[in-house]
Amino acid sequence: MADFPGGAGAGTAIGAEIAKFDRLAAEWWDPRGPMRPLHAMNPARMGWIIARIARRHGRDPAAARPLEGLRVLDVGCGAGLASEALARAGARVTGLDAAGAALSAARAHATAGGLAIDYREGRPEDLLAAGEGGFDAVLALEVIEHVADREGFCRHLAGLVKAGGPVFLSTLNRTPRSFLMAKLGAEYLLRLLPVGTHDWRMFVRPAELGADLRRAGLRVADIAGLIMDPLTGRWRVGRDVGVNYMVMAVAG
Repeated sequence: MADFPGGAGAGTAIGAEIAKFDRLAAEWWDPRGPMRPLHAMNPARMGWIIARIARRHGRDPAAARPLEGLRVLDVGCGAGLASEALARAGARVTGLDAAGAALSAARAHATAGGLAIDYREGRPEDLLAAGEGGFDAVLALEVIEHVADREGFCRHLAGLVKAGGPVFLSTLNRTPRSFLMAKLGAEYLLRLLPVGTHDWRMFVRPAELGADLRRAGLRVADIAGLIMDPLTGRWRVGRDVGVNYMVMAVAG
């Protein structure tokens, strides 16, 4: 489930990946369109992330706006599903992506909803080169399986978060089950995603991601699976990381 139009990292944003998701920009916010699995996943995914950002900063996750005033960067934001959830939780959100069409859709949807989100076209290394950083939390959701240099990408994320701040990634595990469910099942059998959305060879095992993060100066502090009930289509957070999973990492 891609939440972005092609990764960014270490100068290795893949043009074909950017174009692939940019073509979906006009349909991104249609809950019955090609991104409908992501719409279904988003509440569980963002609930887990927002709660951990809040706790990391001494906030009550059950508060109406638990991220009030915190600066959060959403790398590979696409048309803004995660960015809008963060903004509704009170965060001051910067949404970053390498694809202009998706960002146009993001800006239009945020404006219509009365949300002030700073959407920018570019890559994380562009923010670093401009001397920006010090975010209270950094997210890169469904991005890392589309970048050419995972370790470099993680280094850029680490450079953008303030000391002790959390970095969140979500991605797909490279397992036989993920090939059957997330590639063959979702794209070819059930047509939940456009054919060609994912390249299974670029899926990332948790141990591989953990090694990339360690080399970037981050340590994994929490990990959880995202699990879909095939009967209801609803998603929940659990221990099974065999297909979709999320990681929280911190410096040190």
